[in-house]
Amino acid sequence: MEELKRSAAERAGSSQSNPPPTAAGVDLTAAARAVEDFLRALGHPLDSDPQLTNTPQLVARAFHDDLLRGYRMRPAEILADTVAGSSSDFVVVRDLDITCMCPHHLLPASGVVHVGYVPNGRVVGLGALARLVECFSRRLILQETLCEQVAQALVTHLGARAAGCIAELEPACLRARGEEPAHARVLSMASAGAMRDDARLRDEFLSLAGMRTPQQKDPEP
Repeated sequence: MEELKRSAAERAGSSQSNPPPTAAGVDLTAAARAVEDFLRALGHPLDSDPQLTNTPQLVARAFHDDLLRGYRMRPAEILADTVAGSSSDFVVVRDLDITCMCPHHLLPASGVVHVGYVPNGRVVGLGALARLVECFSRRLILQETLCEQVAQALVTHLGARAAGCIAELEPACLRARGEEPAHARVLSMASAGAMRDDARLRDEFLSLAGMRTPQQKDPEP
């Protein structure tokens, strides 16, 4: 499988913001009308094609209710319910299925995310990690930024000593456009806290996430 590797591991504080839309700014009727105008501008006959009868309304509702619902979630609230913990070892959740939307082409990227952190006196339920990933993935967001924001949220809102996030996605904007590499996937990684400057922590996280570490070598033939 072709792997296009893009790492964001060493970019401290470089996360792009994803400001949520204001409640007053959400107008599903206008959104559906815009979708209709978009399809008509591309020459698609909404009036004569029964398959497109309700498409504008369905698209507007899908984006608001599902694809972009992460804007209505708050990472600080997701990570607020903590308990005391004395462990200083990694907590890692692997293979969280996600779909995010490319902010450039409005096309989905689907795959899995691995997320982990080193506690600093407080821990959260494993479900909170899944919701945190959902919070950022259900937005208009690049996967590099997704990894950065998940890792940084664990340090900022949970107080984790170190945190990391890896995304393995298959973006439709890559696979369905241009040269259309059918089996291409994109790997991105970001780290926050002590992991940014500690190669040992990064290697441990990569190992626990099931990824190849820099020290690993190809097996002997």
